Amino acid sequence: MSREADGKIRSIAQRKLFLNNGVELAYYDSHSEDGGAEDGISEVVVLLHGYCGGSAYWEHIAEELEQSVRLIAPDLRGHGLSSAPNDEVYSMELYAEDIAHMLIQLQLHNVILLGHSFGGYITLAFAEKYEKKLSGFGLIHSTPLEDSDAARQNRDKAVAALEENGVQAFVDGLVPKLFAPANLETMREEVELAKQIGYGTALQGAIGTAKGMKARANRTRVIENTNLPVLLVSGANDKLIPAENTFAAGNGATVKTRLESAGHMGMIEQPKELAATILDFVKKIRV
Repeated sequence: MSREADGKIRSIAQRKLFLNNGVELAYYDSHSEDGGAEDGISEVVVLLHGYCGGSAYWEHIAEELEQSVRLIAPDLRGHGLSSAPNDEVYSMELYAEDIAHMLIQLQLHNVILLGHSFGGYITLAFAEKYEKKLSGFGLIHSTPLEDSDAARQNRDKAVAALEENGVQAFVDGLVPKLFAPANLETMREEVELAKQIGYGTALQGAIGTAKGMKARANRTRVIENTNLPVLLVSGANDKLIPAENTFAAGNGATVKTRLESAGHMGMIEQPKELAATILDFVKKIRV
């Protein structure tokens, strides 16, 4: 595994599970460790981070969310404190299987699953196969569309760069592209934080995930055909996934929101606004 130079990994995950498929999954859980239910909290929100990210991506919004919901945020396989299996391709279906195993072991049903960027690709793969386990789902700076030809070529370039230069150099080049240009100067500490989180990605995890994203299917039909509420969040200054791609599919129960000051990292760039958006979505599901 390739990790941050001093060996410390930036993660908010405080628990681990050994899944039936052999993956050791680290995750953050706001629920008390003895399993007792917190007063007035019934909904469970599971947050999936983006590529070369980790559970710590959600640190800025965790406190606000967990006052109203049980919050679970895993370090996905190959990222953060979770293990990095030797699979050549980390498919979105494999990731969805990890989440399904996690929910089974935690005895959770009817959760709200929200995914950031590549976490959104996993969310759609999960909703396609395990919809009955959900009460709602959503994409945050993500898209149901498959990669374009140009994007697939960029995945190959990413793999080559990772193999040649390693994770840290790759993350240093990637992270500044995730923030709105206007935020790069005013949010220097946050940009550095995102890099530190990214350094916790295993080399095999980064390579396998790039190959998995390249191979993923178009899943617009998952949104169009579901009877569940769907949340779609875009950043007005997102240079990676523009709003038209985030909003490429919808149904009668789709909520579309645009964060006006965010690029691709709304959970860090506009945490209060994103937290409020998520909680409003939860309230709609409660009704």
